[in-house]
Amino acid sequence: MNSRKIGAMTQEQWRRKLAGKLPDRALAYCYALWKEDPFELLIARSRSTKFGDFRYRPDQKVQRISINHDLNPYQFLITLIHEIAHHRVFRDYEQWGIRPHGPEWKRSFRELMAPLLDSSVFPHDILIPLRLHMVNPKASTGGDYFLFKELKKYDIIRKEAGGVLLGDLKQGSFFGLKRRVFEKLETRRSRVLCRERATGRKYLISRHAEVVLVDGAEDLPF
Repeated sequence: MNSRKIGAMTQEQWRRKLAGKLPDRALAYCYALWKEDPFELLIARSRSTKFGDFRYRPDQKVQRISINHDLNPYQFLITLIHEIAHHRVFRDYEQWGIRPHGPEWKRSFRELMAPLLDSSVFPHDILIPLRLHMVNPKASTGGDYFLFKELKKYDIIRKEAGGVLLGDLKQGSFFGLKRRVFEKLETRRSRVLCRERATGRKYLISRHAEVVLVDGAEDLPF
């Protein structure tokens, strides 16, 4: 998919461009945030290391925010507000050299998200862990396993692929990942100790990893 830039636009143009990418009830609110302090919004290719990005460029009057094109609407919304919070914090505190996800960003993120923490915007299964997450937001929703797990339920691509989260598998289960088969041994905080079937080597794998459940070591899906 080619990246698309969204610059100056009317509310109706914003709605047409982002329809289906944001929950309907959030479109007007997000447009109001953009109108209050405009930025260039880039709908970007999928990136495995991040959902979105904001990079402050002192030589540019209008800053840029990028969001992966393939996020489900709820993940897209949270990511957009996350990056808008960065945009506003750098606007207000540029000269102080603050930490990217420090208290200033956390406060801005909470304030911007507060009007959206409602069942008219988010489904109940996301709203509960999201409210808890916003008490002390992490640098990424990927760092909050329970919120990440609920958000992943709404990924169309994942549903079609039949993937499951490694953290949801029982100890001793076999699974496929990157054309290799592993056995799940034990969970260690955010990572899982696993043994590769072919070599016997042990690896720590993120419990957020999407894997394919294997019914016994011989039933390979590839």
